[in-house]
Amino acid sequence: MAPGSALIPRLMDLSPGAEALRYCFALSAHPESVAGARRLTRARLADWRLSGDAHDAAVLIVSELVTNAVVHTASARVVCELRCDGGRLRISVQDQGHQPGGPRLSLTAEGEHGRGLLLVDSMSSAWGSHDAGDHSGRIVWAELPYGPEPAC
Repeated sequence: MAPGSALIPRLMDLSPGAEALRYCFALSAHPESVAGARRLTRARLADWRLSGDAHDAAVLIVSELVTNAVVHTASARVVCELRCDGGRLRISVQDQGHQPGGPRLSLTAEGEHGRGLLLVDSMSSAWGSHDAGDHSGRIVWAELPYGPEPAC
């Protein structure tokens, strides 16, 4: 199974008659890729007509999760998946290796690290992480509700 493919089966399990919009992209795990992840996310959400606060929050969450994967893991690439389904947008970022214990929420804003997950926590309705099913890394996800205006 190719790295990143662990995201596909987990998020494609739809009930009969359900429709979901799904977009997945992979980037090199370099600091410059964070801007690319934001750009790809903005473009896809615009195609899906997701705007306003949910759009802005999603772009920020993608930026923070990709940054964490680049900074805190020994990955060569990161895979990001956006899935719009049932009144929510789910963002998943998979790395190829993970720090022991997984991502940790810092309860203080002191220092240079730890504030990204505070932002994710405050902007999402839920978030979490788990090891990829094929032991190819860790998946960190966040969910956002969206209003009735988007096409998803």
